[in-house]
Amino acid sequence: MPDPDMNEAHGVCHCGAVRFHVRLRDGLRSARRCTCSYCRMRGAVAVTAELGDLQILEGQEKLTLYQFNTGTAKHYFCSVCGIYTHHQRRSNPNEYGVNAACLEGVSPFDFEEVLVTDGINHPSDGKRSGSGVVGVLKFVAVEA
Repeated sequence: MPDPDMNEAHGVCHCGAVRFHVRLRDGLRSARRCTCSYCRMRGAVAVTAELGDLQILEGQEKLTLYQFNTGTAKHYFCSVCGIYTHHQRRSNPNEYGVNAACLEGVSPFDFEEVLVTDGINHPSDGKRSGSGVVGVLKFVAVEA
């Protein structure tokens, strides 16, 4: 696994049209997935960055924005290859969730466990109590 304390990384979409640099708030330790309708279908592992800590280096014009429901969250993906790169969070609009699979040297299969947060009962709707964690997604490698 890459260094869980890595605090900076370069990222790229699948086709290379979108390239970015990010400073991660809690390194890879912030990895999580979400149960909201969009994240369930997207299936990405996201790590956390502050809004000012993600810089698009190339391909800003290739990024497409998707919003739904309240329109607070802003989901960005490459218009060429379709890969989700990052999103501005509804739960904290001062943060980005960054697709860990876009970070150089990182794979979603590097994480033995990923916390899963309750996006169905969203805290912005006053529906969540407690930590908001509803489970843990585990990857167990099979010996070849």
